[in-house]
Amino acid sequence: MSLIDSISETNAKASDVGERYFKTSYEYYKLKIFQQLSISTSLIFKIVIIGGLLLIGLSFSAIALAFLIGKALESYTLGFVIVGILFLCLSLIAYFLRKHINNYTVKILSEKFFN
Repeated sequence: MSLIDSISETNAKASDVGERYFKTSYEYYKLKIFQQLSISTSLIFKIVIIGGLLLIGLSFSAIALAFLIGKALESYTLGFVIVGILFLCLSLIAYFLRKHINNYTVKILSEKFFN
C-alpha cells in the first residue's frame, strides 16, 4: 500500500465520520427545536386559557365586592370607587415588584427550556 493510498483511505474515513456527525447533530437539533416549540406553544395556550378564565372570575368577584361594599355603605358608587382604589393599590405593588416578577419568570422559563 502506498502513501497516497493510505492518505486517501484516511481522508475517506475522516469524511465519513464528519458526515455522520453532521447528520446526527442536524437530527438532534431538529428534535430539540421541535421540543422547545411544543413547550412554548403549550405554555402560551395554558396562559391564555387559564388567564382568561381567571380574568373573568376576578371581574365578577370585583363587581360582587363593589356591590357588597356599596350596599353596606348605602352607596354603590362608593363601593365601586373603593374596589377601584383597591385595584390601583395592587397595581402599584405589582409595579414595585416587577424586577422580582421578571427574575422569577426568567428562572422558571430557563428551567423549562434548558432541561
